[in-house]
Amino acid sequence: MTITRRTWLGGAAAAVSASVARAQGRNGAASMRIGVLTDLSGTYRDLAGPNSVACVRQAVQEFTAGKDMRVEVLAADLQNNADVGATVARRWFDEQGVDVIVDVLNSAVALAVSSIARAKNKVALVCAATSELTGRQCSPNTVHWSHDTWMLARSTTTSILKGGGDSWFLLAPNYAFGHQLAHDANRFIVEGGGKVLGSATYPFPETTDFSAYLQQALASGAKVLGLCTGGADTITAVKQAREFGLNKSMLLAAMLMTVADVHALGTATAQGLRLTESFYWDLNDRTRAFTARVQPKLGDARPTMFQAGDYAAVLHYLKAAADLGVAAAKADGRATVARMKAMPTDDDCFGKGYIREDGRKIHPSYLFEVKSPAESRYAWDFYKLLVTTPAAQAFRPLSEGGCPFVHA
Repeated sequence: MTITRRTWLGGAAAAVSASVARAQGRNGAASMRIGVLTDLSGTYRDLAGPNSVACVRQAVQEFTAGKDMRVEVLAADLQNNADVGATVARRWFDEQGVDVIVDVLNSAVALAVSSIARAKNKVALVCAATSELTGRQCSPNTVHWSHDTWMLARSTTTSILKGGGDSWFLLAPNYAFGHQLAHDANRFIVEGGGKVLGSATYPFPETTDFSAYLQQALASGAKVLGLCTGGADTITAVKQAREFGLNKSMLLAAMLMTVADVHALGTATAQGLRLTESFYWDLNDRTRAFTARVQPKLGDARPTMFQAGDYAAVLHYLKAAADLGVAAAKADGRATVARMKAMPTDDDCFGKGYIREDGRKIHPSYLFEVKSPAESRYAWDFYKLLVTTPAAQAFRPLSEGGCPFVHA
């Protein structure tokens, strides 16, 4: 890809830099730099975007309070393009002294950035979905937070199969995330005794009209339409499916959905949908406490699973960097990630957990059902908790991942 001036301005050169921590240390302590590489203008903006930057700043603010430690946050738009994301990552690492890149929710971009972080011995804290990040393309410099395609597909399909939804049509975007989520969903459907009667992939991010794909789904005779989509694509597909009346003959299953999507749809449209998340702002006292602290930075919104993952990942990274020593952490990204793995995790978003040898952050996952308008009692009161999957069972077993440096 040729990097044009317009593309560059949309990515690296348009990066927003903001100091969000203490003044320079009294003894001239080294400053740390965190780059939030996220979707600031596209399909996944509401899942992460500006509010992911806000949640990263919240983590920095909380951790550095009262400490002789300076941390700066940069932000850039990945434009859902691996070439653009890779260019920003290299510029940050090589020219701007960035120590860690956070979020990178687009799977294709995340795989590229993870590889670059490894080559340059920096750190990547990723909230993309592809389970390849802890599989064949795992890296000792990368931690995969919040969720992945294995977790999402297994939890959601298993529940629907148990309820009689044994025939499926899968719809996915034509890039790494969509391919992996559809692959994982297909596996669990077949293993659970179901059948995939058809599937389709669509151009990403160009597609806004899903009518042709929805007609294919209806013609397949499947009981369930599995949306292996995310962000604005999920919102548009659900709206169009209901407009075409697919919900009268097919169950709509959203493999990746967040409270931001439900808010955009409204409970009248989204009610009854089942989905899996690892964080919900109203889940318990700790998630509500975190939401209350960060809320002034988010406007009317509530934090999503992606944004909570960015907060928690940065908080744990800073704990490990402080424990290792800032200078040592800056000098050796692999050693910093090793220290993160050696330290138990504990934060208000995900509770107690740990980082596995392959870089997979381990915590429980939750199967939710979207409430009806009558059941929703206050703003953003969207979910009913159906099933909690314990941390030890929520993610793919270490022995099945195929991570080259893991001996399970």
